[in-house]
Amino acid sequence: MARAAAFFDVDHTVLTVNSGTEWVRHLRRTGQMPLPHLLRSVGWLVQYKAGLLDFDAMAVRAILPYVGRKVEDVRQEVRAWYETHVRPKISRDARSAIERHRSEGHAVALLTSATRFVSEPIAEDLGIEHVLCTEIRVEDGVITGEVERPACYRDGKVRKAEAFAQAYGFDLDVSWFYSDSYTDLPMLERVGNPRVVSPDPRLLRVARRRGWPVLAWHEPIRRGL
Repeated sequence: MARAAAFFDVDHTVLTVNSGTEWVRHLRRTGQMPLPHLLRSVGWLVQYKAGLLDFDAMAVRAILPYVGRKVEDVRQEVRAWYETHVRPKISRDARSAIERHRSEGHAVALLTSATRFVSEPIAEDLGIEHVLCTEIRVEDGVITGEVERPACYRDGKVRKAEAFAQAYGFDLDVSWFYSDSYTDLPMLERVGNPRVVSPDPRLLRVARRRGWPVLAWHEPIRRGL
């Protein structure tokens, strides 16, 4: 019998917000992002929403401020930010879907363009064993500035999911993928059970045309934290 997995995007799917945008806000609050860098980040967000972003090139440029920093120092900073600004934004519906898949014997994995700095705390909170994400290279505990290619974005997500399925014996044709973004269309097409979550307008049009289930996940797990 084929083994099934359930893959979940993070931003606007497992989370009700975009973690990258929240991190930019953190950097501005703490005085770590000069205005030119903020404007560049806004430009990347516009390109992302338009489906025009060269994610591999962006990832390399985005990591430049962290080159030479100890990975543990960055991890601690991200963890503190996560506890206050991200954990309260986990979707209640995402948690329910994850628990349902787990109860049905499906493997559950995050499949996200985010790095391990943010995706691993989310996985820990939700009891998710597998994290497929954009990987930053580290040598001797220090960030090098290199990003494994392809990043976990567009077709890169498909490649990571296929490698994962082959390694663990899962069949993508009977598996699920949950996402909000048109940029994830290649992975939604790759699985047998695409699930569209609070989608952007382009993905909504595709989902309606193809008869894919469209879910509305907005409610965070907890409020006021």
